[in-house]
Amino acid sequence: GSLLTDMESEGVLADQEHLREIEKVAVEDQREAEKFFREWAAERVPDAKLINVGSSLQLRQLLYAGAENEKTMEKVEMVRIFKVPNETGFIEEGKKKPLKNINIELHGLWGRDTPSPLPVEHTTPSGWPGANTPMLRILAGAPGVAQKLLGEAEEDLAFSNAEATSKGLGKAYEAFGGGREGVRACAAMDALCDVAAIDTLLSNFIIPLQGDAIKCKKGRIHCSMNINTETGRLSARRPNLQNQPALEKDRYKIRKAFTADVKAGKTLVVADYGQLELRLLAHMTGCVSMLDAFERGGDFHSRTALGMYEHIQEAVDKGECLLEWDGGEAHEAPPVPLIKDMFSAERRKAKILNFSIAYGKTAHGLAKDWKVSLREADETLNRWYRDRPEVKTWQDERIVEAHQLKSVRTLLGRHRHLHQINSRSPGVRKHFERAAINTPIQGGAADIAMLAMLEIQRNEELRDLGWKLLLQVHDEVMLEGPVESKDRALELVRHCMENPFQGTNPLRVALSVDAKTADTWYEAK
Repeated sequence: GSLLTDMESEGVLADQEHLREIEKVAVEDQREAEKFFREWAAERVPDAKLINVGSSLQLRQLLYAGAENEKTMEKVEMVRIFKVPNETGFIEEGKKKPLKNINIELHGLWGRDTPSPLPVEHTTPSGWPGANTPMLRILAGAPGVAQKLLGEAEEDLAFSNAEATSKGLGKAYEAFGGGREGVRACAAMDALCDVAAIDTLLSNFIIPLQGDAIKCKKGRIHCSMNINTETGRLSARRPNLQNQPALEKDRYKIRKAFTADVKAGKTLVVADYGQLELRLLAHMTGCVSMLDAFERGGDFHSRTALGMYEHIQEAVDKGECLLEWDGGEAHEAPPVPLIKDMFSAERRKAKILNFSIAYGKTAHGLAKDWKVSLREADETLNRWYRDRPEVKTWQDERIVEAHQLKSVRTLLGRHRHLHQINSRSPGVRKHFERAAINTPIQGGAADIAMLAMLEIQRNEELRDLGWKLLLQVHDEVMLEGPVESKDRALELVRHCMENPFQGTNPLRVALSVDAKTADTWYEAK
């Protein structure tokens, strides 16, 4: 408790100027994305130039006119009138002042009388076709691909559907006739995804971090921390610093706002556990294959793919690709491609599978995630378990134990009660069975992260050098201290995290820690 209150009291310095600047850029980017979509849609539906791009009802009208409600068999109207704010200041004939709202007429993007050809990828709880961001991403394809093609190519951009998919274009390519128009449609859907993504960054991160209620006079943010999650992870509020965007989605470098007090001669040490949950899975299950892979080091997910797919093993045996390559002191390029480059799709599937199994996901969940048949997902899952039978045995044992005890334990013995695991509802029962599998893993990771923080707090040398814990975000810690002792602090923090059990590590697997020093959180990643 005292550790958390100390961290709350210390707070973390936030660069308000950086936040104000990235807010301006984000707002302008969002405005441009909205404009791009409206102008494209208005070529097909004139009043779409006035559409509220955040309205799922208006987007449904454009994308799914004529589509059926899967529950009631009603159909989305072919043409519908919507009331929108009069942002253009339009004055009706005979009126002296502009009305606050005006009516717009929207029909499907394929014409007033043409039903939508799009397959329904998502439905709302009431059964209507949904127009949420995951569905729009399916239509758009990979982020930025369509815009890049439009900017680079002058030809008609005619691809077969298979070619379009391989290039990263979404289902809108075929739905809008392929060629340049198909690519433009993908770009328009991508712009809609952009609008939503930027809105999330603005509303959840950039704007809240500038709130007067969460800043002290010195510009430091003091959030409230609690251990009240089901798995034992820390939670934070006012603001929620646990919920920063993933690094690859941090397009405005929000983490750059979290900075050391450089003027006072301080810097940061940021340290992060590598694949902590997978390492715990290996330890708890005693899985020989996983323990061996971690002991060997290198690319764990490529090694997983190597064991799952015979064609990858054959390619390695023939010398057509390599599992890994260090390049030596001269950092020479590998003589042949690496698995992660030559078989990126298989490696990506192996990576998803590694983490999904740690979370207790089943073949049904994987089939939905991968958009493949249940049979294909089941075959892939079985290939993973084939080399790791100890994991399957351990998972089955946890489920049986949970049904008997109606609870499950983490690494340090904390209990999570699973009162409804014996429910008559298959859905409820399966949910709690997954919790019986993932709680020991996620809860164990939380246990280790907390032990590491306590180890850091107890370290007298770190304290004497003037280093203080500021944040703990999932498997990552941030400290601030004098720049002149940063290298020693880095060594001490890494040792504390690698040996969090009062200076030792009794686990069957080493704890990998990536630690860096930098003046901002972003630079340390």
